[in-house]
Amino acid sequence: MEIEIPTRLATLGHSQRLAVFRLLVRRYPDKVPAGELAEALGLKASTLSSYLSALMQAGLVTQDRAGTSLRYSVDMTQVRRTVDFLLLDCCRGRPDLCSLLSPTPISEADPMTETRYKVLFICTGNSARSIFAETILRDMAGARFDAHSAGTRPSSELNPFALELLEQKGHDIAPLRAKNVSEYQGAEAPVFDFVFTVCNRAANEECPAWEGQPVSAHWGMPDPVKAEGSDAQKALAFQQAYGALHNRIRAFAALQFAALDRISLQRAVDDIARMDAGDEA
Repeated sequence: MEIEIPTRLATLGHSQRLAVFRLLVRRYPDKVPAGELAEALGLKASTLSSYLSALMQAGLVTQDRAGTSLRYSVDMTQVRRTVDFLLLDCCRGRPDLCSLLSPTPISEADPMTETRYKVLFICTGNSARSIFAETILRDMAGARFDAHSAGTRPSSELNPFALELLEQKGHDIAPLRAKNVSEYQGAEAPVFDFVFTVCNRAANEECPAWEGQPVSAHWGMPDPVKAEGSDAQKALAFQQAYGALHNRIRAFAALQFAALDRISLQRAVDDIARMDAGDEA
């Protein structure tokens, strides 16, 4: 590990390689096609290829193939080992420093001490997926969570297929509206305990760090707004997105927060991202 550390630090010392790495961290546990990475970062294919090659040689990124497409994912195990090595090596066994690195129970961590956890769901348009997530969590476990949603480029109005489905499921749509993520940034904004992106485009965008260092994860899924075909086919796409989010949020709400330290909780929400996008039962 000592030999690998200088190589990894040198690799991440290049600003554009670091940008590729940071995007893959935001998209974890997704495996992202090279073309999507190039488009999101505005890089030529040949330039991106050289950056990815360096990151793979450093052991920070893995590659696999799906048909003719190459897909890339951050190697989170190696990333954690690298960070752990740096921090533990710097501590040199000093309890006054090492205590800062010890996993803290969620019930004792700041800002996780509140009874009601604040959760923000982000997508691009804030017209369907993030609105679904906000509504589902509020109605499923509103006594324990304050649920919010926003978009990086919000639509002027909510999608009519999304609203119709929510009404069919018995949700109150009266308080729902499209909101810009900027409403939740700044001195007067709430401090969130959890921030989830539910679309790839929003996760690809570089955003300022959130106040309070909330637990974050990417729960990406296809955009039902882009579904084509008949109204019945479009409605099915919205039903599938709703079902996938319902399953993930049900698993999230069932987590035993008081028994989990922050590292374990991060792994739990990352695992939820790997759940199959099945219809709600």
